[in-house]
Order: sequence, then C-alpha cells, then structure tokens
Amino acid sequence: MDRRSFIKKTGAVGAGAAAATALAAPAIAQSTPKVTWRLTSGFPKALDTIYGAAEVFADAVREATDGNFDIQVFAAGEIVGTLEALDAVSDGTVEMTHNCSYYFWGKDPTFGIGTGIPFGLNARMTNGWMYEGGGIDMLNKFYEGYNAIAFPAGNTGAQMGGWFRKEINTVEDLQGLKFRIGGMGGKIIEKVGVVPQGIPGGDIYPALEKGAIDGAEFVGPYDDQKLGFNKVAPYYYYPGWWEGGVAVHNFINLEKWNELPKHYQATVKNASALANTVMMARYDTLNPKALKELAASGTQLRPYSQPILEACFDAATETYAELSAENATFKEIFDSYMAYRREGYLWFQLTEYNFDTFQMLQQRAGKL
Repeated sequence: MDRRSFIKKTGAVGAGAAAATALAAPAIAQSTPKVTWRLTSGFPKALDTIYGAAEVFADAVREATDGNFDIQVFAAGEIVGTLEALDAVSDGTVEMTHNCSYYFWGKDPTFGIGTGIPFGLNARMTNGWMYEGGGIDMLNKFYEGYNAIAFPAGNTGAQMGGWFRKEINTVEDLQGLKFRIGGMGGKIIEKVGVVPQGIPGGDIYPALEKGAIDGAEFVGPYDDQKLGFNKVAPYYYYPGWWEGGVAVHNFINLEKWNELPKHYQATVKNASALANTVMMARYDTLNPKALKELAASGTQLRPYSQPILEACFDAATETYAELSAENATFKEIFDSYMAYRREGYLWFQLTEYNFDTFQMLQQRAGKL
C-alpha cells in the first residue's frame, strides 16, 4: 500500500471516529437528561420509617442515573400539608408525593382502596393484588382523573388499634368517643358510635394531651413511641382492623411522568418497589423492640373484644354495600380487591396461619 493510499484510508477512519465521538456525546446526554423533581412527603422527618422510605426511593433513583435524575424530598408541611399533597401533584406545584391515598378519600371513597380498607388485605395480599392481581392498573385508571399516576412505595403491615385514655371493653364504651382515625375507618367506626377526628400525625400528641380527643391511632409501636403517645394515653389496643396492610404510594403528576424517558420511568418503578420492600422490613425489625419498651414503661396492652370487632366488621360490610350502590368506580375496584381477599385467605389459613400459630405456641412454651 503506498503512502497516499494509506493516509487516505486512515484519514477516513479517523474522520469516522471523530464523527462517532461527536454523535456519541449528545446521544448519551439525551439518554440521561438532567431532571430535578420535588417530592412532598405526607409524613414528618422524625418518622425515619415511613418518611425514610421516600429517601430510600430518591437515593435509588439518583444512584441508578448517576445523579442525573435528582428527586428532592421535603417533609409534610415544608411545601404543602399531607392532605393538600394530591392537589399539589395534580396542578403541578410539585412533581410527586409519597403519601397514603386514603387521606384523599373525601374526594372519592375509591382513594381508600389504594391504601387499604378496613378488614381488607394484609400486606402480603396487598402486594399480590397490586402487582399480580391488576390492582396497580385499575387504580391508575382512576388516578388518571386527578392527573396522576401512582406506584406502591411502602407498607406498614398490620397496624395497632390505637391509644386510649380509658379502657374500651364493650361497644357501649365507644359511644361518643372522640377518636383520631385516618381514611375510611372513620366512616365505618362512626356507625358504632365513635366521633371520628381527622388530625395529621404531627398534631395528635397535643390533642391527646389536652383531652381534645379521647384516643388516637397512627401506625404501630416504633412510630407511636417516637411521637410519645404512651405519655398521654396508657391503653394500647390491637389489632388495627382498619389497617391490615397499609400501602403507601408515590403519586406523580401525569404530564411530568409522560415527559420522562422510558428508562427513567422504569427506574422510578423499580425504586418505588425497593422502598416498598425496605419500609416493611424496617417495621418488622423495629416494632418488636419498641413494643417491649412500651410495655416495660407501663403501657397497658389490650385486645379489642370479639363483640367490638364483629360490630365493626358488620359496619364495614354495610358501608361497602352503600358505597358500591352509589359509586360504580368504587364497586369495580372493590370487587376485584375483595375477590383477592377471598382467595387469599383460603390459602393463608392453610399455610401462614397454621405455621405461625405453631411457632407462637412454641414461643409461649419457652422453646422459641
């Protein structure tokens, strides 16, 4: 090969490499654009479990995109309050909120199902229905009417049944009781004589302390201990029948979601699923120790009586029939949710229930 031919050929290769380099840089930049979002949490920073799940989510998104997709997390009230967060997402004030959908059930009772309704699914079943039973798609069809899309991003598991200033032994003891409760549980417990109070988590302690309310539920031992409820109400009841498997969601402005590259959308979904797993793991790890500490400090643990549970179950069944008769969207999603419950408990009573019961008996016998 002569010198002129060699230069001509190598020059062409060099020019091609330069062109490829010139094309590669913008292509990479376009595939990982700089995006900054604001996420308003529905919870205070003090709750490192439920608030912390939003940080787990944001960190995972940041890591997966080399910091190009930055989601800044703000505590409830720093931008908007818990109950105003969905409106802020819908109108684009913020891009997203990490929140419980049942806080917005006053707009439409269907919002209650997203978090979980009284005597509904436990945490395992909730995930099953959401991911494999069509729950996410059904709910997102509904959320679309509020210019939002949502993905599960946390679960507390079954919660406790609340703190009371006096013992609650009978259905009659519930009459006229002012009780802080979130979501649809308030509508149902009202049927058995309770006066439900909608109070954000950060305002519960002073309301209990001053006697403005007679009792309050929030989450469970770890969070409740952090908020100091044991200092102002000695009786701690279980189970939280209105919250058997509480799902927390990432609600995202639909227009902002549609603007994201597909791989950023996938990152958001995967990071949400991680937050979902981590939150449940943290509660299962932290609640046992906190419960023992509460009991040691004088907290009186009490089970709800069977008559109270049955009265509330019947009130829930009646409420769901009423809502289904007047709200076609609620009925469609509710029917799917409850069909999953029926199938789920056929399976769980054979496996989880019997296995767990045996293990608990061994623990009581001092063998575990």
